[in-house]
Amino acid sequence: MRPSTSAWKGPQSSTPPSLAGLEELRRAVEDAGYTVEPVGDREHELERLSKVREVRALRDRLAFAATGAILLFLGAFGGFPWVSGWMDLAFYPFILWALASAVLLWAGAPFYRSGLAAVRHGSANMHTLIALGTATAYGYSAAVVLLEAFVPSVLLNAGIDGKVFFETAAVIIALVLLGRYLEARARGQTSEAIRRLIELRPTMARVVRDDVEIEVPVEQVAFGDLLLVRPGEYIPVDGEVTGGYSAVNESMLTGESMPVEKSPGDQVYGATLNQQGALFCRATRVGEETALAQIIRLVQDAQATRAPIQRLADQVSAYFVPSVVAVAAATFLLWLFIGPAPALTFAILVFVAVLIIACPCALGLATPTALIVGIGRGAEQGVLVKQAETLEAAHKVDTVILDKTGTLTTGKPVVTALSAIGMEENQLLALAASAERGSEHPLAEAIVGEAQSRGLVLESMTGLNNIPGQGIEAQVGGETVLLGNRRLMEECGVVLDGLLPEANSMAGQGMTTMFLASSGEARGVIAVADTLKPGAKEGVARLRDMGLTVVMLTGDNASTAYNIARQVGIERVEAEVLPGDKAENRTRLTKRRARGRHGRRRDQ
Repeated sequence: MRPSTSAWKGPQSSTPPSLAGLEELRRAVEDAGYTVEPVGDREHELERLSKVREVRALRDRLAFAATGAILLFLGAFGGFPWVSGWMDLAFYPFILWALASAVLLWAGAPFYRSGLAAVRHGSANMHTLIALGTATAYGYSAAVVLLEAFVPSVLLNAGIDGKVFFETAAVIIALVLLGRYLEARARGQTSEAIRRLIELRPTMARVVRDDVEIEVPVEQVAFGDLLLVRPGEYIPVDGEVTGGYSAVNESMLTGESMPVEKSPGDQVYGATLNQQGALFCRATRVGEETALAQIIRLVQDAQATRAPIQRLADQVSAYFVPSVVAVAAATFLLWLFIGPAPALTFAILVFVAVLIIACPCALGLATPTALIVGIGRGAEQGVLVKQAETLEAAHKVDTVILDKTGTLTTGKPVVTALSAIGMEENQLLALAASAERGSEHPLAEAIVGEAQSRGLVLESMTGLNNIPGQGIEAQVGGETVLLGNRRLMEECGVVLDGLLPEANSMAGQGMTTMFLASSGEARGVIAVADTLKPGAKEGVARLRDMGLTVVMLTGDNASTAYNIARQVGIERVEAEVLPGDKAENRTRLTKRRARGRHGRRRDQ
C-alpha cells in the first residue's frame, strides 16, 4: 500500500485492485481506525471536499454531548430547586449514569474507536488519552452508583462519600468535539479553491458519431471523439479544432483577459468558454489528462504538504502519550497512599486530570486548526497558501509574485480610447455599436456596453457577416460598415494612413485596437483593454514600502502585461506564461533569490 497524508483530505491510501479485494481493504483500513470513502464521482468529490457530511455528523454529536454535559453538570449540584427534589430519589444516580452512557457511547464513540484501534496496533494517540481519561471517570462513577445502591458498606468502609463524576466525562467529550467541529468547518472552507476548479468541469459533452449528435456524460468521451461545441457552451475536454471559427475565453486557464480566436488546427482546452461560433473539435486529452485535471492535481498535491510543526505534533503524540499514561498511573498510586480522604476518589480525580490536561491538543488540534484557519482567511482575501510550511516561513518573504487578470485587473474588457476621422467620437461609437449589436464576441459586448452607458441611440443592423480572425461586416443605415483588425481593412482596400500612428500608440499601451470603416472610408479606431482594479496601485505600493520585490507572472501578452505593470509600479514582468510553466518560472525565481523567500498572489 502507498500511504499519504493530506492537509485537507485526511489520511489516505491507494492500492492496485489486483493486490487486495476492495472489501478486505475497506475492513483493514476501518480496523486501523480510519474511514473509507470512494473518490472520483464529481458530486461526491464536491461533498467530500466541503466536508459536509463530516461537519454535519460532528455538529449532531456536539449538540448531543453539550446538552448531556449541561444536564449532568446541573444535575450534580443540589443548589437548584428542581435538582434537589430529585437527588433524594434512589434511582436518581441511575438517571445520571444513563445520560452519561448515552453521551460517551454515541457522541464519544469516534474517540474510543480511534484510541482502541491505536492500542491494538501497538501505538497511542491523543484519542487514547481522551478515551482513557473519560472512561476512568465514567467507570469509577458507575462503580460508585452500583456499590451505593447494592453494597453501601463497601463505600463506607473505604471512606468514599459516593460522589460521582459523570459530568466530568461528558464535559470533556463535549469540549473535544467542539474543537473537532471547528477544525472540520475550517477544513471545508479552505477547500473552496479546489471546489471551484472541480465545478468548472462540464458534466455533458455533445459527441458526433456516425453523423449523429448525441449528448453523453463527459466521462464517456474517448480519445479521438469528434465533439460539437456551440456558442456559450464550455468545451468538455482538451482537443484540436477541426472545423468552425470562434473566440474562446481561456482566462481561467492562461490568465489572458481577451478571448482567443480559434480556427482549424488550433488547440482548445476543457472548461474554457466558447463565446462566439460553433466549433468541431477532436478530443486529444480526456479524463485526468486534461489541462484542468492537471491543475487540480497540482493544487491537491501542494495542499497535501504538512508544516514542520505538524510533523513535530505527530512525533510528540507518538512518544508523549505512553509517557503521559505512565505518569498518570504513578500519580494515581502516589495519591492513593498519601492523598487526603477519601484517597481513592482524590487519586482518581488526579489520574483523570493528568490524562486530560497533558493531552497535547496545542500541537495536535490547535496547530492544524490555526494553520487551516490562516489558510482560509488568506483564501478569503484572494491569497492561496499552497504549502502549510510557507506560513511558518512567511516572515522571511522578500519577493511577492502577482498574477494579472483578476488580481491587478478586473478581467473584463472595456472601451478605453477612441479616435475618429470626419465624425464625432460618439458618432463613431454609435456606428460601431450598431454594427456589433448582433455579435456575441466579448469585444463587441464592450463596445455596445460603452455606447449604452453614454445613452447613444443605435441604428438597425442587417446582413451581419462574421469574418473569422478579422472582424465583421454589416449594413447600418444603408451603409456597409467594416469593424475589425488591420488585415480586414487592407483586404477590403481601406486606407488607414491617418489612423496608424494613433492605433500603434494604443497597441503599445496594451490595448486591443479595432478599425471602423464605412462606405470604403476609414472612420476611426476603437481600443479595448482590461482595466485596473480599484486599489491595485496602492496595494503594490504598500508591498514595495514593506521592502518586498514585486513580480508580475501572467499568461497575458507582453504588451498588455508591461502596460499594466507600468500603471501599478511593477518593474519585473514574466508574460505569456502558461499555467504548467508558472511553477517552473517560480522555481527559477526562487533559485535566483536563494537566500530569500517569495510569496504568490493569484486570481480570486
